[in-house]
Amino acid sequence: MLLVYTHNITPRLKYVFKHVCTRILGVEVAFTTKVEAFIAHDSLKISYTKQQLGNEFFIKSHDLLFEQGLNDVEIHVQSWWRTKCFFFNGDKSAIPFDIFAASFYLLSRYEEYLPHVKDDFGRFLAAESIAFKHGFLHQPVVDIWAYKFRDALQVQFPEFKFPERSYSVKPIIDVPSPYHFKLKGLMRSFGGSVKDLFKFEFKSFYERFVVIFGLRHDPYDTFKYIINKQKQSKFKFLFFFLIGDFSTYDKSINPNKRKFISLIKHVADYCEVGLKTSFFALDDLSILKKEKLKMEDIINTTLKASRQSFSKLNLPESYRNLIELEILEDYTMGYVNQIGFRAGTCTPFLFYDLDYEIQTPLKIHSYHLMDYVLLKNQSLLDKKKTLNNVLSEVRQVHGEFIPVFHNYTFSEIERWKGFKELFNIILESTNDE
Repeated sequence: MLLVYTHNITPRLKYVFKHVCTRILGVEVAFTTKVEAFIAHDSLKISYTKQQLGNEFFIKSHDLLFEQGLNDVEIHVQSWWRTKCFFFNGDKSAIPFDIFAASFYLLSRYEEYLPHVKDDFGRFLAAESIAFKHGFLHQPVVDIWAYKFRDALQVQFPEFKFPERSYSVKPIIDVPSPYHFKLKGLMRSFGGSVKDLFKFEFKSFYERFVVIFGLRHDPYDTFKYIINKQKQSKFKFLFFFLIGDFSTYDKSINPNKRKFISLIKHVADYCEVGLKTSFFALDDLSILKKEKLKMEDIINTTLKASRQSFSKLNLPESYRNLIELEILEDYTMGYVNQIGFRAGTCTPFLFYDLDYEIQTPLKIHSYHLMDYVLLKNQSLLDKKKTLNNVLSEVRQVHGEFIPVFHNYTFSEIERWKGFKELFNIILESTNDE
């Protein structure tokens, strides 16, 4: 056990030390404000305060973990080893930055509470983040800092054996609509046909009818392929089905259709199933509750995980609504148009509510790549290179890699050509672990 001496044990301090020390490094952590208890402890120990007590392992603390609410935090990002960090704390400290305050800043999404420019959907943009502006979005810096801290501790306590964690993957399959043409109903099918003709998209017009009349497989229906992949993988895939009402933003199948319900039940026999909340459920607790109960009725078990439509988050309200309905995991944290680590980590973490200054029970699984981002790369070779770069970053810190693919990503549609191969690279990246 690691004992931390500090002048003030705050909720922020306990929260971030437990993430860095316990979740990432696998070491239990305890806290004391008593010098005698600190001196008497005969294993791993550090002091985290303003002044060093003696010649112990000392990290000079920044004020952030002892504050409440939001303040004007001054940040100067500097290079450190193969990465970057901020909250420089001088030469007397065992490591040159207060990685705990810096980690808290990223994990709590402090910057998303501050004034910022939003996109057309009201989302926080990657370009607004400190990580993007200072060129470290592509790295799980919180995990990298944690391992730097571990290395420094190991020098001071050479006899202590740190546990090792294993690299893993958690593939997300997002299903905004299970079918392109099937089960859309008479009016939507007619409207789609008229639209095809109006745009001179005769190929789509033809394909719509051969699919509807059962003469050809629906292009979005890739579930058999994905389930076969699941059978070959040691890691559980997590599907998110949209079952909300039809709207401008959400255009799935009517969730009361028996074939759609049967599909969800079939997938749930092999994979984990969560709820892709509709766009309007994001700000309306009653809609969210209705969708949660509907999904629980379909999968016949308690709903564990959710993902917000369009990867939109309104902090802290979005997460408070999930907590209110006892949804324990969320997979929305990430950027649709950028690869990287929105919260700076590839280790699942608990949501910290900055307004109430409490650690909540909601576990955030931040995703690191969405299939759409890889479309920016023209060639399959470039796509593979981009993918392997982010995989390498996660593997170096033995983290959990979370990619988001869609059911239609595995179709024969031209723009998604080669994506089955990219998915295989992700699954096979764990083979030598």
